[in-house]
Amino acid sequence: MEHPKDVVRTLYTDCLTVNPRADVAAVMDRLLADDFQSINTAETKGKAQLIGQIQSFWKLIPNLRWDIQEMLEEGKRVVVRSIASGSPKGDFMGIPLDGSKSFKIMSIDIHTVEDRRIKQVYHLEDWLAAMKQFKGG
Repeated sequence: MEHPKDVVRTLYTDCLTVNPRADVAAVMDRLLADDFQSINTAETKGKAQLIGQIQSFWKLIPNLRWDIQEMLEEGKRVVVRSIASGSPKGDFMGIPLDGSKSFKIMSIDIHTVEDRRIKQVYHLEDWLAAMKQFKGG
C-alpha cells in the first residue's frame, strides 16, 4: 500500500515541477480525487481548474521547480514545506517578463489523502516575495 507521502511526493515531482517526460494532465487526473479541492484564502479550485492552472504554469514557466524541503505525515494528512522557483516568460501576475528574471518562494501545503488520491489541499505560497524579486526589491 502506498503511503500518503508517496502520493503527495509524485504531485511535486511530476506535476508541480516541469517534467517534459510526464503528461501532467494524466498524472494529475490519477493523483487527484474526482471531488478534489484546492483551498487558499482567496478561492477554492476543483480538479479541472487546478490541472488547467498547472498546464498554464508549465507554458509560462518552462523551468518551474517545486522542491520539497520537508514532509510530515500524520495519518491521512501530509504537510509539505517547499521552495518554488523559475523564470517566467510572458505576463506573470500583471508583470511582463522575458525569462531573464527568476523567483524563489516558499510554499506550505496541507494535503489530505484518501484511497491513494489527494482529496484536498490547503496551501499558502509567498507570491509577494516573487513580485519583489521581479522588481529588484
